Amino acid sequence: MHEVEKNTSGSEHSNKEGTLFQSQLGPKPHRKHFFSPLDPTYADAVHRDAETVEYTIEEERVVKKKIDNTVLPLVICRFAWSYLQQLNYLMSGNAHVIPAFNENYGITDNNKWTLALSIFYVGYCLLEMPANVLQRHIGANRFFFLSLTFWGLASLSVVYAKGYAGLLVLRVLMGIGEAGYYAGMIYYLSFWYKRHELAMRISLCMTGTLPGAIGGLLAFGLVRAHTSLLQGWQFLFLIEAIPTLIMAVMILLFLPSFPFSATFLSPRERAIAQARLNSDHKPQSHGGMSGWTGFRAVISDLNAWLFMLIYASFNVGVATISYFLPTLIKDLGFSSINAQGMTVAPYLIGWFMVFIQAWHSDRTRDRGWHIMASCAISFIGYIILATSVQKSVGAAYFALFLVVGGNYSLFPLVMSWAANAFSPTSKRGVGTAFIVSISNCVSIASPQIYFDPGDNFRKGHAISAACLFLSFCAALILRTRLSLLNKRNGDKLSALSKDEKDKLEMDGEIWDNDPRYVFMT
Repeated sequence: MHEVEKNTSGSEHSNKEGTLFQSQLGPKPHRKHFFSPLDPTYADAVHRDAETVEYTIEEERVVKKKIDNTVLPLVICRFAWSYLQQLNYLMSGNAHVIPAFNENYGITDNNKWTLALSIFYVGYCLLEMPANVLQRHIGANRFFFLSLTFWGLASLSVVYAKGYAGLLVLRVLMGIGEAGYYAGMIYYLSFWYKRHELAMRISLCMTGTLPGAIGGLLAFGLVRAHTSLLQGWQFLFLIEAIPTLIMAVMILLFLPSFPFSATFLSPRERAIAQARLNSDHKPQSHGGMSGWTGFRAVISDLNAWLFMLIYASFNVGVATISYFLPTLIKDLGFSSINAQGMTVAPYLIGWFMVFIQAWHSDRTRDRGWHIMASCAISFIGYIILATSVQKSVGAAYFALFLVVGGNYSLFPLVMSWAANAFSPTSKRGVGTAFIVSISNCVSIASPQIYFDPGDNFRKGHAISAACLFLSFCAALILRTRLSLLNKRNGDKLSALSKDEKDKLEMDGEIWDNDPRYVFMT
């Protein structure tokens, strides 16, 4: 690389276009085989071009719009159009209120159903962190192709399988297929967007409210379908599986692994895309600490444990409401079919709340207060359910709007905050996976809190409310801690002499234990 610099006269001047080093390479990174990583020399070339490229605010806006128009639609379609992993929760909840589904799989009581829900998280939790390491190695498009294909085939098998043992096996396989998706997608988006741009885009891509509303409409219509080969509940899983497998191929062909390999951007635009991120957090697609070193860095970081506590606490509510929403509405006195249709409104209103919260959080560059607000809204909803579900159908149904909106709006807020708090990139990947993995261990037990159907699940609602209160407190503690760390880091920098500041290494990423690192609060 140094030789190239010597042989290129006036390289810095001539590289204002940001194409010099990329022009010395071939048009596209090559791989030896499916599981081999992309050639890191292409990433290095883009990073070196990004150091000297000069661009206007309008050019940056154009590049960001191109990314929004290419990357986001694929991510959104992967989740919403194909219904995919999290929608499997909803479909399972919708199917459970259908007697034919219960008969096919031998679900004779609530305990069997909650065990089938819980066992999903076994493979999910065990493989979450290794999945993120694999994603960084082979690239997002190939990793998500494998994940989608595995999950789609498992979902397709639900249509034809029989017996309770078969259901348990398929739930484990679905959990394995979903491992790495949620944390992996947040990690992937952090290569494309600045820290204050993440929450709104995560809200568009990764919450279950909008696909939940669509799923409720589909369930409302499809359960009436019946042919000589398939019953209504089988159509639910069939329409999950087929679009998922189609999307797997689309993701493989069209989703770029990293900005440096994005063919929809010109060489100059790739340099601009990297340069705009370098001014914020300098994500690195290659090198850095190993997965094991990143894991040790994460578990020794108190911030990671506080994030995990926030996520695990509110995820108790998410896991239960995802599974039990049709059942909760049915228990208000509605028929099974009408209950599925009535899941649409809470999910639809919830999606607007998710988007508004995420948009305002990005606009104000605040995470902590917004998370506490969402916790409070969901907490109030659970309190109403625990105290009024037997007294007023209207109050209970209204409370479900608060619960769905409050719970689901926490996903993009918490995970974008976590992605902002871990550096370097390799630690960020392990850190987000750690939070999701450990928190979802709690989800194994979450469905078990709804053990009192005879009392309209009032004890379960009370437990969920307590968990939301715990999440609120943890968010308050974490925000206070990060504010104090920012103040301490500022004081450290102010105390340094000019020579000491000049000695600070400026190449590569700034680690989160560096006094120059500024945490988003």
